[in-house]
Amino acid sequence: MKNKTISVIIPMYNEQEVVKICYNRVKKVLDSISGYDYEIICINDGSKDDTFNILQEISNEDKKLKIISFSRNFGHQPAVSSGLKLSCGDIIIVIDADMQDPPELIIDMLKLYEQGNSVVYAQRTVRKGESKLKTYTAKLFYMLINKISDINIPMDAGDFRLLGRDVVNVINSMPERNKYLRGLYSYAGFKQAPIEYERDKRYAGKTKYTLKKMIKLALDGIISLSTKPLKIVGFLGFTSVVISLCIIIYAILSYIIKADNILSGWTSMILIIVFFGGVQLISLWIISEYIARIYDETKRRPEYIIEKKINL
Repeated sequence: MKNKTISVIIPMYNEQEVVKICYNRVKKVLDSISGYDYEIICINDGSKDDTFNILQEISNEDKKLKIISFSRNFGHQPAVSSGLKLSCGDIIIVIDADMQDPPELIIDMLKLYEQGNSVVYAQRTVRKGESKLKTYTAKLFYMLINKISDINIPMDAGDFRLLGRDVVNVINSMPERNKYLRGLYSYAGFKQAPIEYERDKRYAGKTKYTLKKMIKLALDGIISLSTKPLKIVGFLGFTSVVISLCIIIYAILSYIIKADNILSGWTSMILIIVFFGGVQLISLWIISEYIARIYDETKRRPEYIIEKKINL
């Protein structure tokens, strides 16, 4: 009987300091697992340092290391998507190169998979090396997205997870481009189980998730999983109309009874204009985010462009 194959997907962007240690740790774990074949797929996401050259040197010695190299930097989610598309494993594991997520946990993930779970997501109990602000905003985001989304996304679960081939086939069949993969894993369903761990500090280098990229990822998550922000726009519009009517009635009554009132002053008028202007601008921003993503989808440009493949 043919052994099942494990595909480990590792996106990399300017990770020259950690390439070798990442490869060695992952390979050591995979070599220790009996009854499974494996492949390691590293995605060079347009790195400007020596990441690709180091990977190429290793791949010359180890044909199980497969490389996908992008023509430029497309981002973490497209990098993972390319790995999912080109992997041939029955079991797919996504892990970052910075070694904050321990590859040794793969052994325990496999045990949960063998118990019938199609998805095993690693849930962080401790986040070492991360500021309190980042930890707090991450929790706030998960609380928000679970409030407005129709599906439940596990708290403190990142990209480190095991996926069965059945789940990956579903993800690969989704044509959208601005993907929020963590949400799509939950959307796909199937039996899922958590595994808790303490997340370490980065082995070397700096995080590639800047504030700008984190905000974009959060927006992608909210917009791709829910239309409730558009309903909030409608609520804001309705509330604005009600407040306007109340102000009009108040002004008319004040004029009739000849009462001194704040509406006769320029301050109150400016406050009213600023308030309604703010509501309109927020509403336009929310709507424009949806329209921008519709525009991206209609162009049908590729999610990523592959410049080179090695051992694939």
